[in-house]
Amino acid sequence: MDVLSLLKQDHRQVSAMIDSIQKCDPGDERLVELGRQISQALTIHAELEEKLFYPELRDRAGDDEERVDVFEAFTEHDVVKHLISLLNSARRNDERFKAELQVLGESVKHHVAEEESTIFSIAREVLDESELEELGEKMSAAKQRLMRSSSHASTNGKRKSPAKKTTRKANGKNAARRKTAAKRR
Repeated sequence: MDVLSLLKQDHRQVSAMIDSIQKCDPGDERLVELGRQISQALTIHAELEEKLFYPELRDRAGDDEERVDVFEAFTEHDVVKHLISLLNSARRNDERFKAELQVLGESVKHHVAEEESTIFSIAREVLDESELEELGEKMSAAKQRLMRSSSHASTNGKRKSPAKKTTRKANGKNAARRKTAAKRR
């Protein structure tokens, strides 16, 4: 899949989550889960764009105005990251939390509209079809890795059950076995 199709797919998925915010009342537990899902999706999406997509466009931009457009996209990501940090700052699920989710949604929708017109036009201008395809494959693979590590981290972070203690004990036993085996050599 080419990079522009991949990014559009991400945009549509996040947009659907953002639209769901409006269907929730302040305090609705679905807002917390939506906030978590949106934060995860946007964090991964932004990281990939900033590391793989935007630098390629910035370096190949034909003029100063195109470079300004790319830097504007970077700056809009900074705004989104700030809003995500507000959501992740252990706020209560109340009117303020819903308002922050809504502002994040508005900011993201504005960014997506500009990106799909201006930034995608630059990409079509400076990258040929094979480069768009190659970049899409690279981003897709990186996205899968980030999603696995992100879900693994959130799973580990939430576990405070006896299973975690068992894992630590097993790791301790494995370390002891390795030491014993090393002494035998």
